[in-house]
Amino acid sequence: MAGEFKPKIVGFFCNWCTYPGFDQAGSSNLELSASIAPIRVMCSGRISPQLILNALLRGADGIIVTGCHPGECHYEEGNYYGRRRFALTETAIKALGLDSERLKLAWFSAAESRNLSKIVNEFTDDIQKIGPNPIKNRSSL
Repeated sequence: MAGEFKPKIVGFFCNWCTYPGFDQAGSSNLELSASIAPIRVMCSGRISPQLILNALLRGADGIIVTGCHPGECHYEEGNYYGRRRFALTETAIKALGLDSERLKLAWFSAAESRNLSKIVNEFTDDIQKIGPNPIKNRSSL
């Protein structure tokens, strides 16, 4: 359908675990949502609330932040910092009047491409049900 809503989702993917898993999912021809724009970051602990809020203000309908499993971070405690920053971001999102379901935090190893594919596709479906981001401006991603 011409007027069907196609969500824009920004994925902040850890360089060491999630990004290789995402790449492997594509190489393995696993079903992956075309709505996701992957951004490779060195660590989930480096994702500031400002980056997430900026993406939402510029038109993203959903944000997924992913990293190594807690305790397995290549930077030792990076994903613990990421988890704390994500909690702060959820608070800011709620203060803006947005549904915190537009945000997702998930942990993966590089070998979990099937699970990564499943979670990304489920998140895309969830965002599709929620609908377009009500605060996005006219600039696009």
